[in-house]
Amino acid sequence: MTEQDAPKDRGSSAIEAERIVERLTFSGPARWMIILFTLAAIGVAINQLFNLRLGGYSLLEGMYLYVLAGLFLSLTFITFRAWGPPSSHVPWYDWVLAAATMGIAGFFVATAGASLDGGWEYAAPDMAVWASIAFYLLILEGTRRAGGLVLFGIVLVFSLYPTFAEHVPDPLNGFTQPFRDVIPYFMISSEASFGIPMRAFGNLVIGFILFGAVLQFTGGGKFFNNLAMALVGGYRGGAAKVSIFASGFMGSMSGSVISNVLTTGAVSIPAMKKTGFSARYAAATEACASTGGVLMPPIMGATAFVIASWLSRPYVEIMMAAAIPSLLYFFGLFVQVDAYSARRGLKGLARADRPRVMKTLREGWLYIAVFALLIFLMVAFRWEKTAPFYAVTLLLLVNQFNKNDRVSFEGFLNIIVSVGRTLSELVAVLLGIGMIVGAFQATGLTGPLANELVHMAGNSMPMLLIMGAVTSFIFGMGMTVTACYIFLAVVLAPALVQAGLNELAVHLFILYWGMVSFITPPVALGAFAAASMAGANAFKTGFEAMKLGGVIYVIPFFFVLNPALIGQGPPMEVLVVLVCALIGVWFISAALQGFVSFVGPLNSTGISAMMRLLLFLAGLMVAAPVGGIAGLSHFALTLFGIAIAMPPLVVAWRAGQEPETATT
Repeated sequence: MTEQDAPKDRGSSAIEAERIVERLTFSGPARWMIILFTLAAIGVAINQLFNLRLGGYSLLEGMYLYVLAGLFLSLTFITFRAWGPPSSHVPWYDWVLAAATMGIAGFFVATAGASLDGGWEYAAPDMAVWASIAFYLLILEGTRRAGGLVLFGIVLVFSLYPTFAEHVPDPLNGFTQPFRDVIPYFMISSEASFGIPMRAFGNLVIGFILFGAVLQFTGGGKFFNNLAMALVGGYRGGAAKVSIFASGFMGSMSGSVISNVLTTGAVSIPAMKKTGFSARYAAATEACASTGGVLMPPIMGATAFVIASWLSRPYVEIMMAAAIPSLLYFFGLFVQVDAYSARRGLKGLARADRPRVMKTLREGWLYIAVFALLIFLMVAFRWEKTAPFYAVTLLLLVNQFNKNDRVSFEGFLNIIVSVGRTLSELVAVLLGIGMIVGAFQATGLTGPLANELVHMAGNSMPMLLIMGAVTSFIFGMGMTVTACYIFLAVVLAPALVQAGLNELAVHLFILYWGMVSFITPPVALGAFAAASMAGANAFKTGFEAMKLGGVIYVIPFFFVLNPALIGQGPPMEVLVVLVCALIGVWFISAALQGFVSFVGPLNSTGISAMMRLLLFLAGLMVAAPVGGIAGLSHFALTLFGIAIAMPPLVVAWRAGQEPETATT
């Protein structure tokens, strides 16, 4: 298979399904149901989060979450088909399932007060038991449709695990409970389906997903893409650098790697190929940028809000902690693209193909103002739950004065449909993986399992981290980012925290390693999606993406060993380790590409491999924010790394003084 062949590798069918879903247009009763249910859910959320008490009544938290679950899980059966390709045609039985979902959710809303007073999660009456079993089956089916068979299988096994836990060998041995007791616990308690994941959804996620969708539909995505093109499009490899900025920003809003690849990649990949990038490299660049977007503040997709709820910390703290690792990742990607472009003599976009900076800013400065308002409200007032709604209101108001991207009434309805489909998918997944959390709570397994993992690692911190990274990678291959994080937050995070690591750093470590599978074969769905658009070989694109995004494999180890890299430390220490990390990432990126940006090539000499290896090792030493390696302090290790880097840098500088020759 050549790079120009369309890929037929594993994952292509799933990617094609994603692409079809992006194009689905619902009409008739299905469209209006999505619109009405989504608007109702947003209205209930506004009433709850702003404490408006419309009608003189305020919902209990459990009632509020049941309302959201009923509305969005019912939409899951309207927007996702039971089998076959995605379709906007809704069969009669899916209407029945949607109605059943609303009816059962309504039962739990009506009985929430009695349930709370009577402790139904432990002693439910027969009616509540049967309602719980019916809701359990509907959630399983919704999880299967929205999350796929792998996630469905994992949720099914773990949801039944409490019924046979005592028959499982150590370290997974736990307390066994009857099926009739387990299922009501999942549906009624605040420790399972309606625990932390759904609370994060109801309190934080719903507002930010709405903000991201409105921003894109009102022209915000186009503005930031034009701004990136105006700022960096003219430099060598400009098309790829625009992709890094634009895809990173869009990924932060959408929280979905695949959706981001399919939307921004439609523009960025042809632009990169047009300016001299190979199809494989263009696809890999888009995949890496889209993956990094989910890790980039200020929005970071849904998972960051789940982390905030899980740790009971302000979202702003999660956002600030993720800033430095995200900066390092995108810096490494940017430097590699620059080195690749210099090595191959690629030019930037022509002046005629680039918008002007000032003209772009004049036309879109309001988008920056909206973002500034959002961040100001979150940081200054800590209005994390309500800030996105203020930003959405301002965005819709100022949009009406924008002649080019003014949203019509039909456009507004399209925004609501898009939000409804996104939120219904997310709720179905969250309700399912909430049962995994509940299974560990019901069997009392969390603490003993953490102890067993520490024991298996032989009390070795490096071994425990490697086990954690491999586990996160494996589960990331078969689960969504949010599902993978929640599962590992229950199973793995306690063991790492018990070993003495910073709690916030541990949870970001899990998030990062759960994301790695999007650019790492054999799954690499982000890379495969981009490859299908570029007409490149899927597996070759995956390996190219691994090299381009290589920094993502080492950064988590750095910040989990020294939390100063997530801003957890004295300002001077944070500054020092950040500067060292940037230098180290520069070295590592240069070694991977065989060209030191701003210096010269490493591949024009007979000792290229040795120079690249030395520079790679030097990068690891300088970037590593810890001491104790070979008995060296952090300062000594950094100096030693810089000393090792000098020969390759000298070689690159001398090669750079020679007459320019573009090499491949």
